[in-house]
Amino acid sequence: MARGVLIAESLRADADLDRLDLSVDRIWRSDAGVEGAGQPLRWTLLRFSVPDDGAQALAERLAGALDVGAWYVDFSTAEETFVVYAGRVFRYPRGDMAGRAAAAEHGRAVGVPEEQLDWPV
Repeated sequence: MARGVLIAESLRADADLDRLDLSVDRIWRSDAGVEGAGQPLRWTLLRFSVPDDGAQALAERLAGALDVGAWYVDFSTAEETFVVYAGRVFRYPRGDMAGRAAAAEHGRAVGVPEEQLDWPV
């Protein structure tokens, strides 16, 4: 199973993600946003899991639903990491520092604050 966290506020206002093959096992709120980066202070977070064979399809759906700017979703299987931005999916083997660096560099380019580029290696 791939596991990750989606920030509800990262979705475009017109995003419609239906018929997803995922499970949500926790929903909580947190004051984790950086308003100077165009993020609201308060976030709604959804911890989810998706079968490994559905991870790529989920990444593509999220890439089409995320708002442009300082937002991403990361999730991992036992072997791969997915980092998804609006219109862009990074997929690399767990522990691949070059793949992680490329995903983080894109995050910096779209305005993600450095302290939020903290997904697991």
